[in-house]
Amino acid sequence: MSILAQIVADQHKEITLKKAVVSEAQLYAMPLYKREIISFSHSIKNTPLGIVAEHKRRSPSKPEIKLQSRVSAVAQGYENAGVAAVSVLTNNQYFGGSVEDLLLARSACQLPLLRKEFIVDAYQIHEAKAYGADAILLITACLSPNEINSLAKTAKDIGLQVLLEVHNKAELDQSPLEFVDVIGVNNRNLKDFSVSLETSLSLAEYIPTDKIKISESGISSHNTIATLQKAGFDGFLMGEHFMLHESPGKAAQQFIQNFTP
Repeated sequence: MSILAQIVADQHKEITLKKAVVSEAQLYAMPLYKREIISFSHSIKNTPLGIVAEHKRRSPSKPEIKLQSRVSAVAQGYENAGVAAVSVLTNNQYFGGSVEDLLLARSACQLPLLRKEFIVDAYQIHEAKAYGADAILLITACLSPNEINSLAKTAKDIGLQVLLEVHNKAELDQSPLEFVDVIGVNNRNLKDFSVSLETSLSLAEYIPTDKIKISESGISSHNTIATLQKAGFDGFLMGEHFMLHESPGKAAQQFIQNFTP
């Protein structure tokens, strides 16, 4: 079983337990569920560089990034740096995150928040809104076209925006995009964790022009961003590059300030 298949299997087990502890109806009643979202796509399009800065403690490929990270401090630092949005890893078993991290980030900044998770059930979407998210991630590699459409529609129906992640042209071609706001090209192959920026460059021209497009993974230099901007990308999801610094917020600020178009 691949690591992605194992993660998805574990997600289904976890969701079953979560539903027994906190019902969907209880999520609807939480205060943040009623808040008006901050537009994830608009912020990417209208913020210099369109950087979606990530909070990440660890990953399957890097077991120690910043294990003792305080998400509220990181989110506040990112906001001060001038990023477009914050991506919050909420998967505990493989990334050391939680939905409480989403809540803490929401309390610390006014930026749009992306819940970065392996979403396989509508319950997780309602949970995302209840804990302060403005957008959710759907990963084509672990969802069928029908699942993508259904989950994206659920998100749109409750006011959340949708980032759809693809890795190749087949995934892009097979994905229904009616309820998708942003398309992200993951340069990391989720099967073997190899990274290639050619993935983004090769897909750029095929992404519909009415969608915001971002490049994800393996982005750490101004030259890379300049190259991707020329290819038509509006934004860039960056996590490890900032999180490996003592102060992720200051690292993001320096990166943005030192960029020359």
